[in-house]
Amino acid sequence: MDRSALEPTIEIRAVGPEDLDLICHHREEMFRDAGSDERSLAMMTENFRPWLEPRLADGSYFGFILTAAGRPAGGVGLMLIDWPPHPMHPAQDRRGYVLNLFVEPEHRRKGLARSLMQLAEEQLSRRGVSLLILHATEKGRPLYSDLGWTAGSAEMIKQT
Repeated sequence: MDRSALEPTIEIRAVGPEDLDLICHHREEMFRDAGSDERSLAMMTENFRPWLEPRLADGSYFGFILTAAGRPAGGVGLMLIDWPPHPMHPAQDRRGYVLNLFVEPEHRRKGLARSLMQLAEEQLSRRGVSLLILHATEKGRPLYSDLGWTAGSAEMIKQT
């Protein structure tokens, strides 16, 4: 990633257990921006927090936080997902999952989401993963497309 593209006051650090509240906030705001209703958001966060806490502690949820002048400006989460070998990755048994990409409103349109995605891709590549997946919001699709991501057509969802 070209770190010179970042503002001079932007710093990058790895997420850690101390970021539990921040990641929950980013996730909730991300889905609020996407149009989720407040009741669903409250329930999601209530259940996401205890799900995330042990994964931050054991490192199975990892990623990056960007700070501007010492305050959070954005973040991205990453996970390695156990997945059977597949024609798209016949010699690998996992996929990289990108989630919770969020940039605070006052820092948008400055290339931070692009930088976070580039960091995410580099980190997953270093971990030996060649197939990456994410669930895109409508707002995020143009960025992902510009970075070479393509829409999949195989996933179907049924909620019971």
